[in-house]
Amino acid sequence: MIRRTGSWVAAVAVTMTLVAGCGSDSDSGTGTAAPAPSSAPTTPPADAPSSEPAALPSSTPPSDTPTQKPTKPAKKEKLRNGAKGDEVKALQARLTELGYWNGSADGEFGGTTTQAVYALQKAAGVSRDGVVGTKTKRALEAGVRPKAKSKDGYVVEIDKKKQLLMLVKDGEVQQTFNTSTGSGERYETDSGGTAIASTPKGKFKISRQIDGWRHAPLGMLWRPKYFNGGIAVHGANSVPPYAASHGCARLSISAMNYLWKNDKLPVKTAVWVY
Repeated sequence: MIRRTGSWVAAVAVTMTLVAGCGSDSDSGTGTAAPAPSSAPTTPPADAPSSEPAALPSSTPPSDTPTQKPTKPAKKEKLRNGAKGDEVKALQARLTELGYWNGSADGEFGGTTTQAVYALQKAAGVSRDGVVGTKTKRALEAGVRPKAKSKDGYVVEIDKKKQLLMLVKDGEVQQTFNTSTGSGERYETDSGGTAIASTPKGKFKISRQIDGWRHAPLGMLWRPKYFNGGIAVHGANSVPPYAASHGCARLSISAMNYLWKNDKLPVKTAVWVY
C-alpha cells in the first residue's frame, strides 16, 4: 500500500517513486517478484524507494493565501455651515470659552458660528474657510487666542494683518470678532475721483454713532460707530474673512447688535488700529 501522509505533496512524491521503480523488488505486495541474482548488490539501486520518513508539511501558509488588510477607522465628518447637533453645541461652547463671539450655543452651525470660526482660524494662522477640520480642531484643543497690544484700560483693537477686532481690558483680550477692513484697492468716489480703500493705522476714539442704517455714499452701514472721520465700526450683510471694505471695519449684523445691546462700544472708547 502507498503510505499516506497529511500532505498532498508527500503522497504525490511517494507515488512518483513507485512508478519510477516499476519491475524492481518492493515492499508494496503487488506485482511479480523477479528471480534473485546470483550475487546480491551491496548497495541499493539508485532508484529504490527511500526508507527515510516523508517530510512533515510546512506550517507556513502557501504564498497565494490572501492576507486580510486591517480596517481603517472611519473618518470623522468636518463641521461646517448647516451642521446640527451636540458636536456643534460643544464647538460653540468652546469658541465662547476662548472669547470668540458666536452668540448662544444652540447646536446649529449658521452664519454667526462661521464668523467665530473665521476669527479662530485667523488667530491660529490656518486656512480661513469657516470649516472645522483637523487644523482648526487642533487650534480649539490648544486654546489659541490672539494677543493684545494695549496694556491698560478698555481698548478696541483692530489688527489689520489678521483681520480681527478685539475687545481688550487691561491687556487681556475679552472677546474676538471676525472683521473686514480696507481692501487696499483703488475705487471711484461719489465725486468722480478715485481713492485707495484703506483703514488708517493709529490711535483714535469713538466720536459719534447712529442707531440704525446709514445710507453712506459707498454703501449701507448698520449702526455705525465712527472713530476716524467717516470711518467706522459697523454692521454689514457681507463680512468675508479677508480685507474687502472701503476703509471701515465691518462686523456681522448680529455682532453689531450684540455690541450695541451690551454697550460694548460707547462714545469715547479708545480704538487702536495697527
